[in-house]
Amino acid sequence: MKKQLVWLVFLSTFFASCDSLDQDPQATATKEAVFSSEKGLELYANSFYNVLPTANDVHRGDAMSDYAARTQVPDFLRAGAFGPRQSSGWDWEPLRNLNYFMANNTNQSVAPNTRKHYQALARFFRAWFYFDKVKRFGDVPWINKPMAVDDPDLFKGRDPRALVMDSVLADLNYACENIATTNDGTRSLITRYVAYAFKSRVCLYEGTYRKYHTELPLGTTADAWLKEAVASSEKVMQEGGFRLNNAGGTESAYRQLFTSQTPVASEVMLAAVVSPTLNVFNDANWWWTSATYGARVSLIRTFVNTYLNLDGTPFTSTPGYKTKVFSEEVKGRDKRLKQTIRMEDYKRINGGAAEPAPPVFSYTYTGYQPIKWTLDDTYYDGGSRNTNSIPIIRYAEVLLNYAEAKAELGTLTDADWAMTIGALRQRAGITGGLAAKPTAVDPYLQANYFPGISDAALLEVRRERGIELVLEGLRFDDLVRWKRGELMEMEWNGFYVPALDQPLDLNEDGKLDVSFYTTRPSNPVAGVTYINVAETISGGSPNPQRLSEGTSGELTWLRNIPRNWEEKHYLYPIPEADRLMNPALGQNPGW
Repeated sequence: MKKQLVWLVFLSTFFASCDSLDQDPQATATKEAVFSSEKGLELYANSFYNVLPTANDVHRGDAMSDYAARTQVPDFLRAGAFGPRQSSGWDWEPLRNLNYFMANNTNQSVAPNTRKHYQALARFFRAWFYFDKVKRFGDVPWINKPMAVDDPDLFKGRDPRALVMDSVLADLNYACENIATTNDGTRSLITRYVAYAFKSRVCLYEGTYRKYHTELPLGTTADAWLKEAVASSEKVMQEGGFRLNNAGGTESAYRQLFTSQTPVASEVMLAAVVSPTLNVFNDANWWWTSATYGARVSLIRTFVNTYLNLDGTPFTSTPGYKTKVFSEEVKGRDKRLKQTIRMEDYKRINGGAAEPAPPVFSYTYTGYQPIKWTLDDTYYDGGSRNTNSIPIIRYAEVLLNYAEAKAELGTLTDADWAMTIGALRQRAGITGGLAAKPTAVDPYLQANYFPGISDAALLEVRRERGIELVLEGLRFDDLVRWKRGELMEMEWNGFYVPALDQPLDLNEDGKLDVSFYTTRPSNPVAGVTYINVAETISGGSPNPQRLSEGTSGELTWLRNIPRNWEEKHYLYPIPEADRLMNPALGQNPGW
């Protein structure tokens, strides 16, 4: 909405500047006034950016994912709680804006290359718009013209996925070839290399979707899409001038990407940029620290177990890993873990003083409390105050897209591994296995996540993608394209509790932090948070917070409410109101 208002202000200013007698009146926004100059095209193109996700969309984007416990089970996964009446997203207004521009960007008084540049921008955003629609609904109507209210195509049926995605690819190819801007220091604008990066995302998604969704008759075309993903990634890697951020070393380089007010330009390719001057902020701290405002998203232990040891070996190969308490299990791990959750020496600033900040159970259900998007000063915890810009596309994702596409094609080399997965792990402080792709399958990763995958390198690429991009809003899409939606039923488990009534010092600062009980102690220790894990709570209702073994074991959350993944969940239903207006749309299978 803010982008839309800014665009309207710009456009109003543009027309108000037409003060000569031979120009259009100030209040008249004619087609000629907009499309007859480069300035007019530029101002119109600002409206395209409303297609992009907002900062809040991105930082909340993994609230429904396999590795995240949250306050409530999403209705989407509860039997009988979600259907066509609850569905949404069938909104086509942005498309008409784009198609209107493309149909009218023909004024010969504007230089051909200028018109081509803005046409390419419009086609980029149309590709983004349609990619979102296809991910959500599958088959959708392909519309490439502005339609009047009496256009018969307003009530056409849906076009096949293959036709729509071929059209998306054509738009992206045009955008990559014709967007004139090659660099933008603000990281808020679409450039040629942003287009190539997004193309790598789209092509990897579609290639793997077609490969693993064998119910579609599209499997023979999967490799062509994967090859496009490789080629577009290579363009960015070879020509874009980006690199992984390593400022601050292994202890802080990763988290800087998500807490910096100015986007870290070496790695961040596109961001939702904040501006205190323009009063543009986000609500990351409020959402990620509040006991009531956000969804209280916390990582689960099954996923945290996938973070490697610093020597490159699986943590789950460590003897006794299942019963390690929190303060022990987080030691000697991939440095991204401490830059993603509260642990060890993490501190928060309160009134100017830095204080130890262990996981706080007024927020977390599992003990693995995220800090990836939050600023350390508690000042930001209430309201939309955050001054950190939110990355939408990072160079790290391009490296992961490249590695995964090549692994799927069976062409990933040791050199490819070293410059992608190896480089990401090196930044995370990992010392082993950086130069050559692995040959041995990690049985934990295979058994818990991808039992159908026997390629050790592909398994590790998927591990790396989960860890590097955690909480960046891409995980649900990954599960859908891999056809691993069943992971959404994974138990919401937390850290290991060795015994009841035994207070734990989670960050080893000498202060006890939390204790778990079935009968509240009569003499509680000051400063300790007490958590009831009895079988039932007041009134005899099932307690949503339990220990897996009753008096010890992993914390569990909401085991009493089942999450059900069915084949139909790979697509959302067409919203009922829209289908009633246009019965030709039909409905997705199972809904």
